[in-house]
Amino acid sequence: MFLGEYLQFSRGDKIEVLQKTSEHWWWSRLKGHFGYVPTNHVVSFSDSSFKQISWQDCDYFENYGTLKLHLEMLSDKPRTEAYKKAFEVYCRHTKDKVVLDIGCGTGILSMFAATVGQAAKVYAVEASDIAHYTKSLVDKNGLGEQITVIEGEMENIVLPEKVDLIISEWMGTMLLFEFMIETVILGRDKCLKEDGVIWPSEAQLYLAPCSAQSVYQAKVKAWDNVYGYDFSSLREEAVKEFFYKPIYNHNLSEEDCLAEETCILKLNMKNVQIQDLEKIDKDFSFLVKKSGPLHGFCSWFSVGFSHPDSDSPTVVLSTGPKHSQTHWHQHLFMLDEPLSVAPDNEVTGRITLIRNTEWRRHLTVIIQGQVFKSVNKKRIQSFHKVFPLWMDQVLKDEYIKPKD
Repeated sequence: MFLGEYLQFSRGDKIEVLQKTSEHWWWSRLKGHFGYVPTNHVVSFSDSSFKQISWQDCDYFENYGTLKLHLEMLSDKPRTEAYKKAFEVYCRHTKDKVVLDIGCGTGILSMFAATVGQAAKVYAVEASDIAHYTKSLVDKNGLGEQITVIEGEMENIVLPEKVDLIISEWMGTMLLFEFMIETVILGRDKCLKEDGVIWPSEAQLYLAPCSAQSVYQAKVKAWDNVYGYDFSSLREEAVKEFFYKPIYNHNLSEEDCLAEETCILKLNMKNVQIQDLEKIDKDFSFLVKKSGPLHGFCSWFSVGFSHPDSDSPTVVLSTGPKHSQTHWHQHLFMLDEPLSVAPDNEVTGRITLIRNTEWRRHLTVIIQGQVFKSVNKKRIQSFHKVFPLWMDQVLKDEYIKPKD
């Protein structure tokens, strides 16, 4: 951070200029450190421009402005058909209602609302450039009278009326990544009627200890014999490189689950608040059901669609290993070294999710705990690891250092 009288900084750092000492150098402060910064390496910005940097809006909306991600989502049948089924099940409650689709993308959910759900009016809001195509798709399918496509960020849009239902597909890796949920919460507070409904209505995030022998073999053990040569001295570096962050596209088999999953986060979309998501702590306890190497932990989520005026069962979309595969897959958090576990061992500990204070679409996951013998509660092994998802952030010592 500090190098002589000069500040060392990175792209995106917010630097406070204390004195413009010369044309080329300014005396500045960054995170408690003081020093000079070269003027040709920094720019002034307003609060709104800092939001664009910290939220990475340019990159984020650029990604969603192309067809690649939308084709991936539309090709995900369990995901897309869950929304359609919700309108089929609760059609009599959405008929002639006003619907808001936040982050409408190509407009498929808005079309479900208009046709399957028979909504009177649908406001389809999209901030990326895909909105240009969405408007033509709506017109091409004869839905221009029912669906109004609005290009822009939800935070800056004012609708002419309150809505009965908000729909959005906001879920990301580890449920929260990208934090589009914040936009949904803002839209809820601004646009939803008091007795209105949100879909999904609820969300749960799950965690389970698991084996991942194929991953460990491919990324670590493979160095033991490379065309007959011993490359094992690279194993430590391989662990740092390949297991530093979670593996987001892992397909977990049921056979690799070492214990039943547990719910580590439950959200009610009608009352969750933005501040609730800044830091999440949850203790966990697993009773191991089979012998094997504990390589790490897998996570997945489910969301439910319900209506308070209906006794129909909740429509559920699950991204777990017992259900059809989705484009989210499962999220694998690999420990540096596998731990041996046996039936009736207990794996206890805590998982912490901390939202990145600078890069607001990102978070950090800390998993720490111990393996005990169930009979005498004797601790066999312990573990502690910090996973950035995906940008690094500075953490307090209490999160970096393992607890006894």
